[in-house]
Amino acid sequence: MDCSELNWRVEEACMNAWPASRQLLLGGWLLRASGGDVRRANSVNPLRGGPRDPAKVLAAAESVYAALEQPTIFRTPDIAEGMAERLAELGYLAESETATLYCNLSGKPGVSQGAAELTPTPSREWLRARAALSAVDAEGSQLYAAMLAGILPAKAFAAVRHEGEIAALAYAVVHDGLAVIESVVTDTRWRRRGYGRRAIGELLDWARAAGAQGACLQVLADNTPALALYRTLGFDRTLYCYRYLRKGTIGQRQAKVAS
Repeated sequence: MDCSELNWRVEEACMNAWPASRQLLLGGWLLRASGGDVRRANSVNPLRGGPRDPAKVLAAAESVYAALEQPTIFRTPDIAEGMAERLAELGYLAESETATLYCNLSGKPGVSQGAAELTPTPSREWLRARAALSAVDAEGSQLYAAMLAGILPAKAFAAVRHEGEIAALAYAVVHDGLAVIESVVTDTRWRRRGYGRRAIGELLDWARAAGAQGACLQVLADNTPALALYRTLGFDRTLYCYRYLRKGTIGQRQAKVAS
């Protein structure tokens, strides 16, 4: 498969795995606005085959987000060549880098061995555990639950328990033959015991059965422990990276954790 084709399929699958509550198509760009502090659900994104110079859409985008009382943030995957450089010229500064990893599922044996609970929808317990493990407040939890309810492709939610409590969780969405792994989190008390691996493994087996030929996920590029875990599960190929850019003064901001 052409690398460019795979990259843009992954882009689209990842957007569908974390939909925004409000979206606007504008001059070949996709503006997403959900509220909260998750930047990918509140940013301007390039589209396959669209323009790469954001100068023409900049004023309109800034007007839209200003009306929402949100900052204007551009998400700049490096497969959209020249986009980040042009934004830098326009006074936008880069924040943390995220890597998009890929795993070829074809011909690979299952790894989960039934070690995680799997459900087609998130239970209240799953949602409470995710909020607690990710230190998300009530508003963020409501936005997250609404986002999950808006996912249209097939999805599954995994949980691994330690002494009856959820110790690790994640979810997956299958779109266009690709599984997107999302919201991987493990209780800090029970890390390095393979619980996260079990949750992801269960989801990969489910995705393979659902017809996925490959899987992808996105992780902060400097998250060394997570990168090591994902490599053991077959995510051994970095397709591309992306950054968020917003207007500001050099040294003014610290990058946010949410990717």
